[in-house]
Amino acid sequence: MPDILLHMEGISKQFEAVVALKNVDLSVRTGTVHALIGENGAGKSTLMKILSGSLKPDAGAMTLGGAPYSPDGPKQARDAGVSMIYQELTLAPHLTVEENMTLGVELSRGGIIQRQWARAAEALAMLGHANIDLRKKVREISLGQQQLVEIARSLLLQSRLIIMDEPTSSLAREDTLALFGAINRLRQQGVTFIYISHFLEEIQEIADDYTVLRDGESVSSGCMRETTIPRLVAHMVGRPLEQMFPHHPHKIGAVVLAIRGIDHPPHVNKVSFELHAGEILGVAGLVGAGRTETLRFIFGLDDAAAGEITVRDKTFQPGRGHHPGSSLKAGLSMMSENRKDEGLAINLPIRNNISFSSLAKFSDLFGRLKLKKETKAVTRVADRVAIKYANITDPVISLSGGNQQKSALARVLLDGSGILLLDEPTRGIDVLSKVEIYTLIDELATQGLAIVLVSSYLPELFGICDSLAVMYRGKMSAVRPISQWDEQAVMRWATTGKA
Repeated sequence: MPDILLHMEGISKQFEAVVALKNVDLSVRTGTVHALIGENGAGKSTLMKILSGSLKPDAGAMTLGGAPYSPDGPKQARDAGVSMIYQELTLAPHLTVEENMTLGVELSRGGIIQRQWARAAEALAMLGHANIDLRKKVREISLGQQQLVEIARSLLLQSRLIIMDEPTSSLAREDTLALFGAINRLRQQGVTFIYISHFLEEIQEIADDYTVLRDGESVSSGCMRETTIPRLVAHMVGRPLEQMFPHHPHKIGAVVLAIRGIDHPPHVNKVSFELHAGEILGVAGLVGAGRTETLRFIFGLDDAAAGEITVRDKTFQPGRGHHPGSSLKAGLSMMSENRKDEGLAINLPIRNNISFSSLAKFSDLFGRLKLKKETKAVTRVADRVAIKYANITDPVISLSGGNQQKSALARVLLDGSGILLLDEPTRGIDVLSKVEIYTLIDELATQGLAIVLVSSYLPELFGICDSLAVMYRGKMSAVRPISQWDEQAVMRWATTGKA
């Protein structure tokens, strides 16, 4: 049996009246992957911030490699061999990929920084992405590629304990497998991982041991191969979860969205499809395949080079008066995959974030906002999607990740659009929040709304979608009923562009 590398005992942390952690114990064996599991708000991030030096515990003690461990800050933790990859990316967008990967560990000669091209390329190659241009600014690469850069940076630091918080939330299955390969190679060399993820199938695949947190307390721990996903879920939520993917028959109606030849090489190549009322159309594909770009072109966030978009009886051509305002007016709304930078104004109140695209509904003839009317409508939709908040005027950043995601979804519901473009709507949120969102999406389709759902999580697509298309290097397969697809067929199309 491997030795214990990390031992945390009786860790407690309180923020004013909120008890975030209460006597939490955690032991992690050297050279293993230890899964830390729990709902949003269970205390996982607080515990890991204490481990990585960002926070000090109110009580408790830690040992690392058998020696007392109490870092005064993240740098001291990194010096001790502990590094953390946060769910919300901590990259500098104006710097290059190489500069981000070596930030804080630069090498210099005569006062001149020496570029570490070879080391940076080697770290990316371990993840199967040596093709990412080290000279590109981080803002110029996709969100999924940014996630890979963040992971590669921790590999470059050669830490002995790496904390990964939702590392695959923006990754397609192929990239996830490449990451798992890198983790397996590193743990054979004695590197230890604490792995946080809401993808329980993924945890079961990669983890040796697990600890479950609920309401700030450790409620279960053990060997991963000796438990099951239903048991883990029951520990997380305090009760058995009867159904992961609620799905009712949807009455498929007329075509409400028709896409004809949307073209903007190399990201999107002559994409065409139709969406019907009451239909949930899933879109699968690898990171960089063009899924997000397609939705952005349809909604008018970016201009395509060619193509035609018909929303019910109104036709738009990209670049010719088509923009988010025209889409909303036509009854088409979008939820971005990047809630931090695009989906939400995180420092503004929850109320404002939900009502941003619906302000005309709450204004008089002179443009003055009717706050009571707005607050009433916002509160109604916030309760509908089960957002847990203290006050609707609190900043949205005060919410957990799952409740932030629900706030972004509440916004597209409040604007009353009948066609929804949802890009990774359950990215980085806990199991119970996912089920709540799945239930809501299913209800919306049952009520006749038409939904395009982009997701990198295949069980999600197979669980709630009526039909599915797959993208490969900007090209989209034919839309087929979900019953005509299986995981092997999806991955074959996603990696080769062929059936």
